[in-house]
Amino acid sequence: MNKLEKEVLELLKSNAKLTAKELAATLGVGEAAVKACVEDLEKRGAIIGYAAIVNGEKTDETIVEALIEVKVTPKSVEGFDGIAKKIAEFPEVKGVYLMSGAYDLAVFLEDASLQKVARFVSERISTFDGVISTATHFILKKYKIEGALTDVSGDKRVLIQA
Repeated sequence: MNKLEKEVLELLKSNAKLTAKELAATLGVGEAAVKACVEDLEKRGAIIGYAAIVNGEKTDETIVEALIEVKVTPKSVEGFDGIAKKIAEFPEVKGVYLMSGAYDLAVFLEDASLQKVARFVSERISTFDGVISTATHFILKKYKIEGALTDVSGDKRVLIQA
């Protein structure tokens, strides 16, 4: 990856709304070079999408988010990839990661209620051949999402000294 590609990616990670013209001005290169760079990064799969970072606490959404740790016995041919890909196919699943540590996979899930998350774990993930155990953690509050702080207004607690 060349210097321009790295710089473009860093800028787009911090603000995906930047136009090619704005990127070019910031980096001191031509707009055509930036457009070609972005198109190439997209074609190669280095950029796989653009998304808004949403703070659910500031919207009317009542989505329940959870982290599900999954311990599996990898299959001889496909290893961890086969089960990870099967889990990733569900629309409720927002991310699947191979991890080091006590559990093999970290699954990030969004659904409408605690019960639906629990049912998803018990009826879908736990039923896959090779799944040994799961641990479900519900996300209660987010302080930082994708590098962006959720409370931009600052800490409003009053300092009390004894």
